[in-house]
Amino acid sequence: MPLQKHLILVGPMGAGKSTIGRLLSEQLSCSFVDVDKVIEERSGATIPWIFDIEGEEGFRDRETQAIEEVCAESPQIIATGGGCILRVQNRQCIKQSGVVIFLSTSVEQQLQRTGRDKNRPLLQTENPQATLEAMAEVRNPIYNEVADLCIDTNLKPTKLVMQEIISFIED
Repeated sequence: MPLQKHLILVGPMGAGKSTIGRLLSEQLSCSFVDVDKVIEERSGATIPWIFDIEGEEGFRDRETQAIEEVCAESPQIIATGGGCILRVQNRQCIKQSGVVIFLSTSVEQQLQRTGRDKNRPLLQTENPQATLEAMAEVRNPIYNEVADLCIDTNLKPTKLVMQEIISFIED
């Protein structure tokens, strides 16, 4: 089934955007792009390095540019970074470019899935749980605002999440 519009996955880190994006790509025989990977490839640097050198604002500038470029391409599955929705410009771009799926998850699941990952600069704090809770409070309403569909990925098999998304876009 060729995609008519982009299928754009949003949600917090550890919600499964990249994993589910790759599964959807295989199932639907279409290309998959991870915005964070695009940023790393184009800059020749890791995201933690970009955060260290340019700060979060510098990273967000690169993210906005990557989102605009990826959304200008032919329809594909796109996994965004967790904070991309913080900029109005990004929200407008993804809403206009495709079907937006919010993959939600609990802070507990996020901690389990990302706890040892050193490539998550925003979690390199003394209290990652408090950081994730604060981010969820700000970001979850925005994810809900941009989403055409919201799926809770907590303790749910990835194939089931994939099937829910496919059923939604087929309807």
